[in-house]
Amino acid sequence: MRRVVCPGSFDPVTNGHLDIISRASRLYDEVVVTVLINKTKQGLFTVDERIEMLGEVTKVYGNVKVDKFHGLLVDYCRQNDIPVIVKGLRAVSDYEYELQMAQMNHRLAGVETMFMSTNPLYSFLASSLIKEVAKYGGDVSGLVPELIQERLIERLRQS
Repeated sequence: MRRVVCPGSFDPVTNGHLDIISRASRLYDEVVVTVLINKTKQGLFTVDERIEMLGEVTKVYGNVKVDKFHGLLVDYCRQNDIPVIVKGLRAVSDYEYELQMAQMNHRLAGVETMFMSTNPLYSFLASSLIKEVAKYGGDVSGLVPELIQERLIERLRQS
């Protein structure tokens, strides 16, 4: 079985994330979307909320599993017998950072990284930008799934 991991913070998941996940799901037998647990960052949504939302918006693909991890991604890959990481690239600046990560991951554990260029429709998207726009009442429809937009607006009203 060909398995791949697609890591991120997904706070919240965007249509750009889903573009990469859906394309990977057509190339691999199983895509494991992993939410990074970063105890030094306070997210808008809890890790469990992000996992639940990702599960809802990726269930249409059939071969996507959602999980969480902390520490080194390569350790997660080794523990779960996943030989490949899929990363989306929006711009050259993403490539410079991700190339270093890919080389380190290969050096540490022999884990390969596959880069996918983001669909130009979503190349400007970042979760932080989505949160900022939504916070000030901007329209994020078409940038995140409808379910995510509803929960984002609801959460921002509470804070």
